[in-house]
Amino acid sequence: MQKGTLYLIPVPLADNAAAKTFTPFLVDTINALRCYIVENEKTARRFLKEAGLSRPQSELLIHDYGKHQRNGSLKPYFTELNAGEDVGLMSEAGCPGIADPGAEIVAEAHKLGIRVVPLPGPSSIFLALMASGFNGQSFCFHGYLPIDKEQRSKRLRDLEVSARKYRQTQMFIETPFRNNQLLEEVCKSCRPDTQVSIACNLTADDEFVKTQPVAAWKKETIDLHKKPAIFSLF
Repeated sequence: MQKGTLYLIPVPLADNAAAKTFTPFLVDTINALRCYIVENEKTARRFLKEAGLSRPQSELLIHDYGKHQRNGSLKPYFTELNAGEDVGLMSEAGCPGIADPGAEIVAEAHKLGIRVVPLPGPSSIFLALMASGFNGQSFCFHGYLPIDKEQRSKRLRDLEVSARKYRQTQMFIETPFRNNQLLEEVCKSCRPDTQVSIACNLTADDEFVKTQPVAAWKKETIDLHKKPAIFSLF
């Protein structure tokens, strides 16, 4: 029996950003699918509605791949795919598999010989890199830095060295309610001439992107509290 195809379906990064996210091909794809693997069923259903789902949502089969569901076997998520039915994979924001636990589903799909089709859509990491003015030929996304202040400060200095030595853009994030503390630590730990780019609330109405040296950030009054942000060093 031929197996189904796993479609990787991007979702908006921010509220009121549907028009910037959903392509005609994506709309056609979701209207051809009945089954989904998602991080959060409530928000997934909202995204599908915003994208123009014409099928009644009562007909959908949605597998929850939230953080409380990831310790068990992946086998149940592949029942439909193994039976020949196409399935959509959706993250909580942006592109599935990029800084996203959905990568585990994609990896398992490859092991099972299931075709994987990524759909174009927004990634905060790539949008931040595009807007930074930094090296897009060589870059590294590190995810979250250590919480411990001493370890975080050392990590920032290490990233700064790598940026200078390899001319490589260094990217990282923090839990939104600790963004202000992270910026403060960047200003304390890094050299005054190190370039720092902050991309905040990407695709939202109040989107903010700015690149300048640490010395200039020290003089800046900015509140990043509880706002999704990507930090880049170069």
